[in-house]
Amino acid sequence: MNDSHCVAHSRLKAHLRPASVGSRPRLGSFVPVGTFTKYLIVLICLATGALQAQDAGYQKEVKVQQATRLDWIFAMSNQSLREPPAEWLEGYDSSQQRYELYVPPTPKGARKSPAKSTAKSKKSAAKSNAGLPLILFISAGEQPAGWGQLQALCEQQGFAFASPYEAGNNTPMPKRVRIVLDVLDDIRQKQAIDPDRTYLAGFSGGGRTACGIAFALPELFGGVIPVCAGGDLREETWLRHRVMDRLSVAMITGTGDFNLSEVSRFRGPMLTDMGVRTQVTVVDKMGHGIPDFKTFAKVVEWLDAGAADRQKLAVTSPASRIGGNVAPSREQWAKLLFEEGESQLKKPQTQYAGLMTLQGTMQRWPDLPEAEEAKKILLDYEAKAEHPWEADDIAEQRKFLIARARALSDYATGDLPEQYAKQRSAMLEAAINLWMMVVQDGQDAKAVAEGEKRLPDLKQRLEKEAATEK
Repeated sequence: MNDSHCVAHSRLKAHLRPASVGSRPRLGSFVPVGTFTKYLIVLICLATGALQAQDAGYQKEVKVQQATRLDWIFAMSNQSLREPPAEWLEGYDSSQQRYELYVPPTPKGARKSPAKSTAKSKKSAAKSNAGLPLILFISAGEQPAGWGQLQALCEQQGFAFASPYEAGNNTPMPKRVRIVLDVLDDIRQKQAIDPDRTYLAGFSGGGRTACGIAFALPELFGGVIPVCAGGDLREETWLRHRVMDRLSVAMITGTGDFNLSEVSRFRGPMLTDMGVRTQVTVVDKMGHGIPDFKTFAKVVEWLDAGAADRQKLAVTSPASRIGGNVAPSREQWAKLLFEEGESQLKKPQTQYAGLMTLQGTMQRWPDLPEAEEAKKILLDYEAKAEHPWEADDIAEQRKFLIARARALSDYATGDLPEQYAKQRSAMLEAAINLWMMVVQDGQDAKAVAEGEKRLPDLKQRLEKEAATEK
């Protein structure tokens, strides 16, 4: 058994230990097949409800009615705690939170499809009757952003739009995430929102926050639009699977954006290689700013083209989406995720996914009965003489390792803006270490050859950087 197999084999044992609460923004959530049939029927009914006429049109300020019911805490840690640490929301009152809002005046059923042709609409299949499409935009500053660029699109294509106040880059991350999900849940309780066409967008730091929230709570969104920014997937395997199966990531940057290299050479390619449906749009002559209507129109069209697959996924895996105004409790979520994991174990091709789903249940809600049940199952599988799931685990680790090595190498060896130039040495060193792991693993011949070709150049560049720094 080589080193890579030993590493993979130890992962399941490591997963059996309760996870500690993380300190940086992390996120995720879910919904299944089976026992909660009545719950899912209610979900579907709420998702197809009519709009509230009194909310139609543009409103500069709308107040949040109550604290979010959504699992915002999981966005900030690797567990879904009953209560957050006191310092996370010190001085914050959800009922005082405000946001900019636009709701199309025409009910969904009477709204024309934005598709340009029947053939095209069959391909994109983005316009279901599941509810109102929504773009929720996170600003980099204290004032809302995005409406000026998205107004025409929202009015023409029947999208709702919202952007919070006081959720900018200077807002502490726990409070920022809470504000976004306060606003989202407030809208969901007033309107029938379609999660397959709910797109979380943001500019600069707001784009990074959007990625963090969407990658943690993919069942609430169809896609994410980070503008002049990017983000990385969570570490939880089951959550990465959910993002790969469901979300579309539409990154936008400009030829004059100081984050151009990060977005176009690192974040975008890495997500694509990891298996996430990703598109990078580079806007000519745009700096670090928000693009115009035409760019957003093309981006949204691409996002909508993935809605059909999201709808199909929800048929076979109801846990992949939450529509309407449904907000599962901790107990409901734990049960739903546990049941999905058990269901996945029944088929050889989804056994690995099932084990990782149960691992997610155990780590996310360590205080609930489902966590103990999941642990028992994981221990039973670990004790078996054969571990067929291990090959899938190793293959996935290898895929992510190669994706990160390749993307980081391309990022480190290309042009870097002045803000990030001093980080080049650290990037090169990290890329070298990753490629050395790929070569040492020795299982992917093409990747090994690529690593052996890249390593001399990376090492030479690192030596030059070291000499320059002296």
